[in-house]
Amino acid sequence: MGKILVIAEKPSVGRELAKILECNKQGNGCLIGKDHIVSWAIGHLITLCEPVDYNPDYKRWNFIDLPILPEKLKLKPVDNTIRQFKILENLMNDNQVDSLICATDSGREGELIFRYIYLATNCSKPFKRLWISSMTTKAINDGFKNMKDGSEYDNLFDSARCRSEADWLVGINSSRAFSIKYDALLPIGRVQSPTLAIIVERQHEIDNFKSTQYWEIEVEFEDFKAIWFKLSNNNSKILEIEKAKNICEKIESKTGITESVELEKKSQPAPLLYDLTELQRDANKKFGYSAQQTLTLAQDLYEKRKMITYPRTDSRYLSDDMKETVANTLKKLSVEPYRGYAEKLLAMEKLPFSNRIINNKKITDHHAIIPAETTPNLNRLSPDEKNIYNLIVKRFFAVFYPKYKYSITRITMKVEEELFMAKGKTVLDWGWKYFYKSDSNKKEEQVLPNIKKGDERQVKRSELLEKKTTPPKSFTEAALLSAMENAGRFVDDEELKEQLKDNGLGTPATRASIIERLLQVKYIERKGKSLIPTTKGIKLISVVPAALKSPDFTGKWERGLSSIAKGELEAERFMKGITDYVRKVIKLADNKPGKVVFENKNRQEIKNAIATCPKCERGSILENEKSFYCSDWRRGCKFSIWKNKFANFGITFDSKMATTLFKKKKLSDVKITLAKDNSSGTIDIELGRKGIIKINNMKMD
Repeated sequence: MGKILVIAEKPSVGRELAKILECNKQGNGCLIGKDHIVSWAIGHLITLCEPVDYNPDYKRWNFIDLPILPEKLKLKPVDNTIRQFKILENLMNDNQVDSLICATDSGREGELIFRYIYLATNCSKPFKRLWISSMTTKAINDGFKNMKDGSEYDNLFDSARCRSEADWLVGINSSRAFSIKYDALLPIGRVQSPTLAIIVERQHEIDNFKSTQYWEIEVEFEDFKAIWFKLSNNNSKILEIEKAKNICEKIESKTGITESVELEKKSQPAPLLYDLTELQRDANKKFGYSAQQTLTLAQDLYEKRKMITYPRTDSRYLSDDMKETVANTLKKLSVEPYRGYAEKLLAMEKLPFSNRIINNKKITDHHAIIPAETTPNLNRLSPDEKNIYNLIVKRFFAVFYPKYKYSITRITMKVEEELFMAKGKTVLDWGWKYFYKSDSNKKEEQVLPNIKKGDERQVKRSELLEKKTTPPKSFTEAALLSAMENAGRFVDDEELKEQLKDNGLGTPATRASIIERLLQVKYIERKGKSLIPTTKGIKLISVVPAALKSPDFTGKWERGLSSIAKGELEAERFMKGITDYVRKVIKLADNKPGKVVFENKNRQEIKNAIATCPKCERGSILENEKSFYCSDWRRGCKFSIWKNKFANFGITFDSKMATTLFKKKKLSDVKITLAKDNSSGTIDIELGRKGIIKINNMKMD
């Protein structure tokens, strides 16, 4: 009987699997045991071919070549990891290997990594799927015991492949079309562009905001303070300063009567467990970490430290069969500094599981992020790793604590027919907020006296507070992650709104890379904690079609991909919609007015252009070592005049002659010397319609 080849997504994961499978012998890019060989990818080893791989002419970006729609998209190895691909190719086709185990990350992209390798190596051997959510020994052993046949994940692969190919088709064609149109490198993506649009729209709101001045009146009674308000709209703003001054004068040293005292008891349940996006948000707010930084730290805690469960999850719930795992995890956490909190929960007769913790219907590929079922060794962690781990542990404890309970007291005072409101808050039970006491930076609420209706209080002083309305705030990464996750609020269509509620823009695993990509291509920039659109980013959003920058498109896209994964939609039908859309985008780009000017490295050349192109009447005539050519060559304008065009006449066609020809459309009595017999004379050179060059009136001496 032959061996089983296990393919992990990364070397670090491969080595952990090898320990459990007792594969201790070092091989070439693999670890070998009695029954198994463990090897690994290094992320994506296989990628989709570039346009030039289909046609060498695609190396030059020409509008006439668009859209680029290969009948079948091909695969090729990634250049810088081709050595590891060759190792896997040899192992997968080795006669000693009978079957395979796909042990890449348990999700859509992990499935794609393995399947692309499987296809690129032309492998046809049977394989099973390892699906785990934790890197602990117990979780991995359980995963190996419960593997399913690889074919059961075919729909997931179809969804992943469609995502990959559709991103390629839309990205390649849209980026080329608008880059050629505006003579600047303009990367465009179906998630990247609507995310940028959200940031740009916020910037427009800030730029167009007109601040309004207003005043508030704060009154100090004998034992508390209150603010003037208007009963009809419950508003404390006064827009006319004279009115505010009159009220202050009117109530000076007067006695107020208590109109009402309202006491309202409230409660707030613990927040849900972490998914990746919520963890990134909290880490950004508390520690200033970028989304990418948090993802890297969480991935290390999962893979290298084995201290948390799978982090790239979009679920915030646990499954019903995890109750014993939770109890065991609490036992493992019964060490300092967590001992007291864990033991308090373990001392309960029964852990208070609710549908805010356990909900099988709301788990997709993975459950929420929780501490792994292992005893933590905090001394092994870096300060940043410790910060992320503490956030996860704190939330894990908090969900089992009772509700945070408090009361709100509102006192309404009437002074000379003017109304004033005082508010106070009293904590009745800290509940789960016990873990977050130190996080609160809000101004402390005033403690109100024991007062009842009809009681009197004298006005000791009043103060006029001058204020201004403030514009919306620029997005921080935490706020942008929320906007991406809740992109449905930017959509009118109710069905799409519902789809985006489940999917949003991107996935928890990709949102960090989308933000980093926007920074990399200089569509946005960081200013302190804020993300600000650049001029380039603002201009791009002004020219791309509405569909490319709207969450609607991503909503339809994600709905389709989700349906493919569930087996409810055929991949071919989805891709037909994508190719139709690509054709539409190219048409829109071609018809778009080209008035917006983007800065690029060739802009100085175009400023010094000789003339407007006589053929396309759109581009500029530029000069290089060998010719005068149109700057819009990428869009398909083929106009050029080679400098050696008139060599047979003994003419050196230089920039001075070219400038005169393009300006006057004619060069008269140009002296020539024929190469064949060295005879001399003159000719006229004319620049005709659409840039056609004509030689007229040759006269020989």
